[in-house]
Amino acid sequence: MTNNKYPIEEFSKLDLRVGQIKKVEKHSNADKLLILTVNLNEESPRTIIAGLAQHYSPSDLKNKKAIFITNLAPVKLRGIESNGMILAASNSDKTKVSILQCDQDLEIGSKVY
Repeated sequence: MTNNKYPIEEFSKLDLRVGQIKKVEKHSNADKLLILTVNLNEESPRTIIAGLAQHYSPSDLKNKKAIFITNLAPVKLRGIESNGMILAASNSDKTKVSILQCDQDLEIGSKVY
């Protein structure tokens, strides 16, 4: 665990939203990456690349609601632009990984505070 402390204003810069994973594909050029098509209740779905292929199959994630960071600068991962990040937690040796989900059914696009 880190001992760094940040003011609450730093956390508030992140735009965390509930999104629903509509489509999942394995990345053809990367064994660890999945290509997620995510509905965040925006004009069009987003493509988000996630390093979850060793922990989830595409069918495990399809239609799941999860928490996403939506205001990161786009980044190209193995040739595909990723427009956000799914949040996940892991144990110390990363043998168990779990995406972060809500314990109640919230509207797609709901803000996380």
